Amino acid sequence: MNHDFWHDKWQKQQIGFHEPEANPWLLTHINALELAPESRIFLPLCGKTLDIAWLLAQGYSVVGAELNQLAVEALFEEMNISPSITPCGPLTRYSADGLDIFLGDIFALQADTLGPVSAIYDRAALIALPETMRRDYSQHLRALTGTAKQLLITVEYDQSLQAGPPFNVSAEEVVSHYEAYYTLRTLAVQDIKGGLKGKCAACEHVWLLQTR
Repeated sequence: MNHDFWHDKWQKQQIGFHEPEANPWLLTHINALELAPESRIFLPLCGKTLDIAWLLAQGYSVVGAELNQLAVEALFEEMNISPSITPCGPLTRYSADGLDIFLGDIFALQADTLGPVSAIYDRAALIALPETMRRDYSQHLRALTGTAKQLLITVEYDQSLQAGPPFNVSAEEVVSHYEAYYTLRTLAVQDIKGGLKGKCAACEHVWLLQTR
């Protein structure tokens, strides 16, 4: 993961990946995770996503990991929350009622620092990483969370027609990363209206990964 690439995107506010409302797939399929009230959900590479405010409003606790400080500060500012900020080894922890965000490299985050989670919601992490990093990421995610169940969203398109991120992550690749540890179920497959960035045909694939 090229840290400078993402820091530059946030500095220039080139954040087309940031959605202006909570993700509709999350709203539609959150119940597939069968979460108990007040469950703690992990959002890797969370940015300042509005999904966090929506999850909090449903009564869940949220923990996220994000590389860029501007994103984390904007997240709390836009929710009108003043977090407590504490150093946490190589990371910095921003905390408020029901919400923890770890600022720094997700690969520096360890399970005992993260704490227990009931599920993972990965809308924009796996697809943000180049192919060379995705296997290490998927293994790290399992180690962090004790192979917690996941709601995962991927994007599929012809990578030769458009450079990532988001990167093309095929169904075959998802299976290769996760099938040994999870039962995989497709919840939805839908073409992206207008294509990816208006340049090529693409579809979103919504997965439920249930621990074996």
